[in-house]
Amino acid sequence: MSEINALVPRQPVPALELPLVGGGTWSMADQKPENFTMVVFYRGLHCPICSRYLGDLNRKAQKFADKGVNVLVASSDDEDRATRAKTEWELDALDLAYGISLEKAREWGLYVSTSNGKTSTGLVEPDMFIEPGLYLIRADGTLYFGTVQTMPFARPSFAEILAAIDRVLEVNYPARGEVVSIA
Repeated sequence: MSEINALVPRQPVPALELPLVGGGTWSMADQKPENFTMVVFYRGLHCPICSRYLGDLNRKAQKFADKGVNVLVASSDDEDRATRAKTEWELDALDLAYGISLEKAREWGLYVSTSNGKTSTGLVEPDMFIEPGLYLIRADGTLYFGTVQTMPFARPSFAEILAAIDRVLEVNYPARGEVVSIA
């Protein structure tokens, strides 16, 4: 398997094109947001924390749209599991993509875990799956903000991200963490 890639603020994010639950394809290259595209990677149907987290995002989806933010939620689940997540978790306000390859996930800097069997939901984890990540990407396709996790716990608050976007837009706050070489 490929190594983890660290994305760098102010640099272009990797290409991303994924099928959507319900049909169609989502492509990073096609995104023309007023301000940002937010890509939220989740662990999969087996994750009860993902269910709650994405439920919160679903309730706030219009607030993101009102701020000029396009939102995509994606996992390495197959179509059946992703469709179940969208339906069972009632994610009607979100575009839900599926089938990101583990290699592509690594390009995006995501961690990959192996199955521990059944979760508290009674569902079996896939043999390998992605861990959470969240990225805000400027309209020009460059990374503004990113966070990746090795665990499902303690994810960034969508309420805090909404508040931060207000401030970022108000003062034209630059992307930080852009230094790649320290000499």
